Amino acid sequence: MRRKPLIGLNTDFGKVETKGYVAEISAGYFDCLIRAQAVPVAIPPLVSRRDIEQALEVVDGFVLIGGDDLDPLRDGCYHHPTTRVMHPRREDFDRIVAKIIAERQMPVLGIGAGMQLMNVSQGGTLSLNIRDDFANAMDHRDPHDPYHRHGLVVTPKSFIDRVYGEGEIRVASRHHMAILDLAPVFKVSAVAPDGIIEAIESQDPDWFAIGVQYHPECEAASALDLRVFEEFVDEVARRKGAHRVAA
Repeated sequence: MRRKPLIGLNTDFGKVETKGYVAEISAGYFDCLIRAQAVPVAIPPLVSRRDIEQALEVVDGFVLIGGDDLDPLRDGCYHHPTTRVMHPRREDFDRIVAKIIAERQMPVLGIGAGMQLMNVSQGGTLSLNIRDDFANAMDHRDPHDPYHRHGLVVTPKSFIDRVYGEGEIRVASRHHMAILDLAPVFKVSAVAPDGIIEAIESQDPDWFAIGVQYHPECEAASALDLRVFEEFVDEVARRKGAHRVAA
């Protein structure tokens, strides 16, 4: 029987009035991985880098989940009025994980804030608020409509092209930050109709790294969005098998 890939997931972290501090994750992330024939492994925000390194040795790939904003102060920027930063313990953990993943060239799928983290960890920059930096930007989130979706313009022969194929594509969008300057290691896989980057992938053939700004795991996602996870898991399994043969 084929061993399913183990896929690590970071978790959100914060204080709940009735429970104290909790680490939690939306079910969509691990349910999509289960449906894609992977075994999800949620990792709480560990503090020690050595512990984080040990945890990452166990998994075959990693999904960096979405969440609140990365703290712009950590990247030499300022707090915008719309900034809502994630808990520092989560961000400390996430940034270390992203760095180790890149150092080891581990397969990774970044979603929402996870894609933004991939970009800044490799030297890219972020727009703190889309409306300030993109004059012709369309709505990328609607606080009154959790099922808000917009179109996607796909780069031919990219990972996203492989996932969705031909035809009109609409994705679930809910962000006010976006990639401004793309890190050199990445290339664009898809943009929104207004040109804002919605998906990226590594240009290094030895590093399978994919990022999507939209949310293929959420309730507003389509059945086709599951293929993002299926293609990711299949590629992780393929590379793990190739590594096993080479070893």
